[in-house]
Amino acid sequence: MAEYAALIPVNVVTGFLGSGKTTLLNRLLRSPQLARTAVLVNEFGEVALDHLLLEKVDAATVILQSGCVCCTIRGDLAEAIRALFGRRERGLVPRFDRLAIETTGLADPAPIVATLLAEPVLRHHFRLGNVITTVDAVNGALHLAENPESVKQAAVADRVVLTKTELAEETRIAELKAALRRLNPTAPMLDAASDPLAPDDLMASDVYDPAQRSAEVRRWVDAEAHRTAADGRHQRHDPNRHDRDIRAFCLTFAEPLDWTAFGIWLTMLLHAHGARVLRVKGILNVAGLATPVVIHGVQHVIHPPAHLEVWPDPDRRSRIVFIVRGLEQSVIERSLAAFHRQADPARDAA
Repeated sequence: MAEYAALIPVNVVTGFLGSGKTTLLNRLLRSPQLARTAVLVNEFGEVALDHLLLEKVDAATVILQSGCVCCTIRGDLAEAIRALFGRRERGLVPRFDRLAIETTGLADPAPIVATLLAEPVLRHHFRLGNVITTVDAVNGALHLAENPESVKQAAVADRVVLTKTELAEETRIAELKAALRRLNPTAPMLDAASDPLAPDDLMASDVYDPAQRSAEVRRWVDAEAHRTAADGRHQRHDPNRHDRDIRAFCLTFAEPLDWTAFGIWLTMLLHAHGARVLRVKGILNVAGLATPVVIHGVQHVIHPPAHLEVWPDPDRRSRIVFIVRGLEQSVIERSLAAFHRQADPARDAA
């Protein structure tokens, strides 16, 4: 885990058209904490960084007053990241230690995550930090109802930032928050108009940050959040809504899990249903280990496991949070239980 944690973290900033992705990035890049950040923006995005421009390196690259590097994606994402990393290694741009990628408003973040973790060159230099999704409080509910891209962006988020709340009615904001919590109960929800949006909290905190990983895992497995999600599943859904098949739930196992059996099971689950497993996050009590193992992934792609030095709370059960589309909780629960029993036949005999 130490080697993986040392890789350059990548923050994916996504959100539907006009939801304020560039405004958020502009705000964050003014912080000295992010002075060693590189930014990749799609050429179809709303790139409003001109007032921060300091020096033009080439047709696609500028250095900002904050010290950050900003590049335009004009083709393949992997090629753009490799080219930017090459400039860094040759000393043509400042030696950045973080990469932020601003997606287009219609992008599915999952392929971006897959590119980072599966592309042979990139995975040796970069790792996923987190996914930040901006949601427009005025039009967000409409986007969730009519655009599957908006639903996917919210479901895979590690952080949700509500924008334009100063322009929206309180009832509309409350309904939007409820819809977002049904989709993704584990992601903290922040208000761009009233919350400080500290760069450390928004971009730097992840399970590979030694100072924050316990708190991050604790958010995943918060019992109240999961109870709220379970209650929300019983509410009536509009049959025309794109989020009607998306659900969040938490599986718990009192007995320690066999690591080999769990790994085989998760690999088979994602091979068969990866496109429908939008997020999986878990803290595992692994047989033979005194402290927990943390797993998390997006669709087909799972990050390397992280080992915590201590348990984040007194609960020693394995807890795995799933956000899925069109998969029943009972199917996943039964299949994992079957693998668990096969790994320890003595349990059934007892």
